[in-house]
Amino acid sequence: MLSNWKLPGRPTTRQAGASAEDQALAHLLKAGLMLVERNYRTPGRGGGEIDLILREPGGTLVFVEVRARQRTSHGGAAASVGAVKQRRIVLAARHYLGRLRAPPPCRFDVVAIDGGTIDWIKAAFDAG
Repeated sequence: MLSNWKLPGRPTTRQAGASAEDQALAHLLKAGLMLVERNYRTPGRGGGEIDLILREPGGTLVFVEVRARQRTSHGGAAASVGAVKQRRIVLAARHYLGRLRAPPPCRFDVVAIDGGTIDWIKAAFDAG
């Protein structure tokens, strides 16, 4: 079965993603944000997922997409958050906000990790 095959000594895609999320979360916590939820998924097929949901000290809810790339070819990690991915994140955010009685101000950030360098892009895109 090829789906479980990987090169010896190399992390799986899932392990690499979890490691990138851990790095991003540590960076954001250090900056004063508080974790609200991790890996929030909408129910059903074709929904969206939000890697991290955090709250700033002022109350703003921050939906964070984490992307990591070992090399910066093809535009790097930040460039990989295209229009389709943005729509899925917005869909998941709307679902999440629908559960709240009074939705707070919110924004969409991207934490891009390129070859170990962390770049936190605030308000990377909007729900428009």
